[in-house]
Amino acid sequence: MRYVYALTTAIILGGAATAMTLNQPAGAQTAQNEPGAIQAAAPKAGAPMSFADMVAKLQPAVVNISTTQRVQVNSNPFAGTPFEMFGNQQGGGQPVTRQAESLGSGFIISADGYVVTNNHVISAGQRGAVVESITVTLPDRREFKAKLIGNDAQSDLAVLKIEGANLPFVKFGDSSHARVGDWVVAIGNPFGLGGSVTAGIISAVHRVTGQGGAYDRFIQTDASINRGNSGGPMFDLQGNVIGINSQILSPTGGNVGIGFAIPAEEAQPVIATLMKGGSIDRGYLGVGMQDLTDDIADALGLPKDRGTLVSRVEPGQAAEKAGIKQGDVIVKVAGKDVTPDQTLSYLVANTTPGSRVPVEILRDGKRQTLTVTVGKRPPEDQLAQFDPDDDNSAPGGSTPGADAMAAASLGVAVTPLTPQIAGSIGVDATKVSGVVVLTVDPNSDAAGKGLKRGDLIVSVNRTPVANAADIAKIVTASKSAGRTQVLLYVQRRNIGQFVPVQIPG
Repeated sequence: MRYVYALTTAIILGGAATAMTLNQPAGAQTAQNEPGAIQAAAPKAGAPMSFADMVAKLQPAVVNISTTQRVQVNSNPFAGTPFEMFGNQQGGGQPVTRQAESLGSGFIISADGYVVTNNHVISAGQRGAVVESITVTLPDRREFKAKLIGNDAQSDLAVLKIEGANLPFVKFGDSSHARVGDWVVAIGNPFGLGGSVTAGIISAVHRVTGQGGAYDRFIQTDASINRGNSGGPMFDLQGNVIGINSQILSPTGGNVGIGFAIPAEEAQPVIATLMKGGSIDRGYLGVGMQDLTDDIADALGLPKDRGTLVSRVEPGQAAEKAGIKQGDVIVKVAGKDVTPDQTLSYLVANTTPGSRVPVEILRDGKRQTLTVTVGKRPPEDQLAQFDPDDDNSAPGGSTPGADAMAAASLGVAVTPLTPQIAGSIGVDATKVSGVVVLTVDPNSDAAGKGLKRGDLIVSVNRTPVANAADIAKIVTASKSAGRTQVLLYVQRRNIGQFVPVQIPG
């Protein structure tokens, strides 16, 4: 189960209310809960006193999904501490391969064994892990080895295939008709307990969680959803799948009554493509996006909750080619307003690559419309090559090698700047060059001077550097000349400054 964490401060006010009756003029608007209006809007006859008969029909098609994974772990108990070398000397430095497991839910959508689940249910649970097998277990305890037909990380959907005939299955419904207050039933395998059924209502539709992308639009429910429910179906009272349980919001990791399901209308096209062995193409502008907060909107003289501020423009991508610039506010895409409920990333990602669309922007207080030929979104692993805030990520998912550690005399490990990394750290690779800091020794002078992961070192002693070896050469020459410091020019985003760093004795 994926989690959306939130820290919330709530003040609950309790007290008594005094009812007052006021004379209203004829034709005045009536209260929303006027007795006659409420009776007309009350639940229609036929709402179940029990869900048992419906669940008995649906539950056979809801399955448990488990994976067996192989992961290498460091056997050195001192790894990551100043005593790491001691552990290596004691024979504890060799990695050990161990088995890991994951559990989730899914549901069968065809009699011949196609199964839908979340991508994160069948993916490696940690860095370096390899999924060796996927097992699907039916409620009658029949087990099948499953084949992965297709998966898509951004939509968090996956399609499996098990070999069987006349299997129980369920069909998708139309989630576009789902309304806040409708009853829903969730079936899944929380905590590996086996088939469990919970019921609740739809709390919100088109809920945006802030993750961005083409699929940040969920059905929110208060039906109890916990770890292991991921990938399981959400049913309406007609027994149709209107959502795929995917995430919860919880400060504790347990259910607090806020769960999210991928709407069927969003999931079905992706599933149909994956079943055919296809890939999902999404639109791409190539911009960094920043929410238009109240303060930023006030500074720009703009209405709040309308538009997205462009924080950077990636060179060579669709936005730059169309003339979009840093500081522009994008307010419409193809005639659709950019709002908190209809984000820029959602609109663009759901636009067909190669299509030409009008994009309305605000620049220096003036509106203008640019025509953009939407690009194709690069693979997720390429976009996530370098995360400045994740100390465990490195280009291509690798760890720093010997060359990157050549600058360790200054207490930093670096890697050459690439266009992909440039986009991640907010610089233009066509205008600047240098090396990007991967790690900083917390005990080094470089750390004391404020260097951190993601900083771009442009030059050392005013000599441009392109790799770690360049830094090592300059440091060695400076030390031979009797100097105790080297002067780095460091750029963070679009701000650069000179930083003197001490050479260790």
